[in-house]
Amino acid sequence: MQRYFLEDKEALDGHLTITGDDAKHIAKVMRQSVGEQLIAVVAGHVYVAEITDIDLAVQVKLIRELEDRSELPKRVTIACGLPKGDKLELITQKATELGMSALLPYSAERSIVKWDGAKSEKKIERLKKIAQEAAEQSHRSRIPAIHTVHSFKQLTNAAKNYDVVIVAYEEEAKKSGGRRFAEILESLYDKDSILLIFGPEGGISETEAAALKEAGALFTSLGPRILRTETAPLYALSAISYEFE
Repeated sequence: MQRYFLEDKEALDGHLTITGDDAKHIAKVMRQSVGEQLIAVVAGHVYVAEITDIDLAVQVKLIRELEDRSELPKRVTIACGLPKGDKLELITQKATELGMSALLPYSAERSIVKWDGAKSEKKIERLKKIAQEAAEQSHRSRIPAIHTVHSFKQLTNAAKNYDVVIVAYEEEAKKSGGRRFAEILESLYDKDSILLIFGPEGGISETEAAALKEAGALFTSLGPRILRTETAPLYALSAISYEFE
């Protein structure tokens, strides 16, 4: 059954009114009719719902709540230095499928692209749409939050809100004795929120690395190979899923 996130809807006596793009999708794309069912996600709760009326809006009745086990047991925020092209869209889509809780793009020292006010707002809205579509496709019960673009200073301030901050730093992969990602994950069973920080194509600068170390972040390599900026977050989320799921 098709899944719809209805976070902005209020269920009155078990009934919901669906409008806008979702209503059009149900009626015009899926061509559903009265009596057919769909999956409605309301405030993180997942329900089987039955269509009771299709006219200018779609009316549904919540039938039963489903047990949901689709969310990662850890809340993982991915902080990405702004990359070139549409790489952030790819990261958003695939990281949502892999269980990311939030995406935090930031302007890194080595970020080539710059997002101004109007451009940033448009791109963030695009990422939100991609995250919602990916959450529906992967049968999530939560849509990842997409934060506005942070400066590096704002990123370090935001890092204080997490139980642990982990920085994927390519220099760790080049030296012996660095802390392996698997070892860090084994130490996080009593932690709930995780901030994973990745650099743009040029990586994290020495100045940024020093500031993050001073802030108490843990540094790690993601294996002996240097991963692309769009590959590293997906590798990390896959490892987290393997460890905790």
